[in-house]
This record gives sequence, C-alpha cells and structure tokens, in this order.
Amino acid sequence: MKYEEAKELKPEEFKRLSGVRIETFETMVKIVKEAVLKKKKPGRPSHLSIENQIMLTLEYWREYRTYFHIGAAWGLHESNAYRTIKRIEDILVKSKQFRLPGKKSLSQEELAPDSVIIDVTENGIERPKKKQKKYFSGKKKRHVIKVQTVSDAQVGFILCNNCDKGKKHDFRMFKESELGLRGETEVLADKGYQGIQKLHSKSTIPYKKKRKGKLTKEEREHNRKLASKRILGEHIFCRIKVFRIFKGDYRNRRKRFGLRFNLISGIYNFELTLPKFKPS
Repeated sequence: MKYEEAKELKPEEFKRLSGVRIETFETMVKIVKEAVLKKKKPGRPSHLSIENQIMLTLEYWREYRTYFHIGAAWGLHESNAYRTIKRIEDILVKSKQFRLPGKKSLSQEELAPDSVIIDVTENGIERPKKKQKKYFSGKKKRHVIKVQTVSDAQVGFILCNNCDKGKKHDFRMFKESELGLRGETEVLADKGYQGIQKLHSKSTIPYKKKRKGKLTKEEREHNRKLASKRILGEHIFCRIKVFRIFKGDYRNRRKRFGLRFNLISGIYNFELTLPKFKPS
C-alpha cells in the first residue's frame, strides 16, 4: 500500500501495516528530506516520493520478502529496490534521532539507570560458506547470530546492543562486551550468566536446581520475582521482532545485521517517548 492510501488509515491500522506509528513515520520523512537537501550531488531522482521510499523500506522490514518481490510490487527492478532500502537505512542511521545511548551511558552517573536487564536473543541465518562452526549454536542446533541487549529495567529503553557469532556463550559475550557498569547499577540476568557476581557484585540471577535436588520455597519465590522483572526484556524482543526481518532466517549479508538491529532498536526507543493511542 502506497503512502497516499496508507495515510487514510486509522493510527492503529497504520501501525499494524508499517510496524511504526504515524508520528514516527513523519519524523523519518523529515530526516530523509533534510538529508536530501544537504546532498551536493543528488543524482538521478527516484520516481518514488520520499514517503513511498520509506514505506517501501518499512514493508521490507515488516514482511521481509525478497528484493525481487518488493521491487515487483512497487514497479522497480530488484537492484533499484535494494539501493532504495540501503539509502534510507543509511540516512536514518546517521540521524541522532534513532541513535541508542550506547555503553557510555552505563558508566556515567547522571545517565546510568538504577537497574538493567541483560539478555540475549538468537537469530537464525543461512549456513555460512566459511567458518561454519563459529556460527553454530549447540542450543538451537543451527547457525545463528546472537544479540546481547542491555535495557533499562524501569522504563524499557534499549541502551546498547552487541552482536556476535552463535557459538559464543552468553556469559562470554558479557565479559568481552566490557559494558563498564557502575557498581551501584543492579543487573538482572538469566541462568546463562552463572558467575556474573564475581565481575559485578550487584547482580541477580535465578537459583539453579542441583542434580537430583529441589529448590526451596524461598528460592522458587526468588525466581518468580526475578522472572516478573526480567519479562520486560522478552517484551522488548517481541516488539523488535514485529519486523519479520529479525523473526525468521536472516538472508542478507551478516555485516549489515547489527546496523539494522540498532536502527530498529532506536525506533523502538523513540516510540516509547510518544503518548499512548487515544481510544477511537
């Protein structure tokens, strides 16, 4: 659906169609138009308006059809569809509007949150031609890319992401990411982060049942309370994976995966600042 038709939809329907709210879409249009005006050599103009170029990009993220199918739907060659999507992504990434706070925010007293959730999600990929073992996850029994996300446990803002190969353990990713957490910041993590207290004393993880043993009532209650706090991290991944580009197998080149994940995380953060939908 082109923008001229989509703008007539209700706000909730526009969100279902594109994956973003109309306010976010208008901000994206403003960013791209400003970037086009600043460009010294604009080159051959596209026969699609900027609004439709952004709709095309959102459609690609939301549905994750091939460039051929996206191009056919919009009357473009698949190579032209690829260039349009890449150009829009590059402009949005350079904009500060959708930039994540980054690791520095975790070490600065005025920016660091009281508590953070650290969790990892795995995204399936096609079998690599080289270094297959480094991408093979024993847990998923397939080749994956891992993304470690650090988010504010109070408001749900994504603070930073870190991508790595599927073979690497979650705790090892944490150690190598060198987040620079302040000692006062509470860390909420899952069982994959056994031993995190040695590196960051103010960390909370679930109790792990010993072999042929049982958890006590107090330990089970502790695990339930921790899970009720950590569920926010799962909700964040669910919101990100509304865009099917991160829900199924990622077919594109892996070097652009992190760029896209950070960009969509920035869009998710931006939408948290918007007022809630008014009942129609």
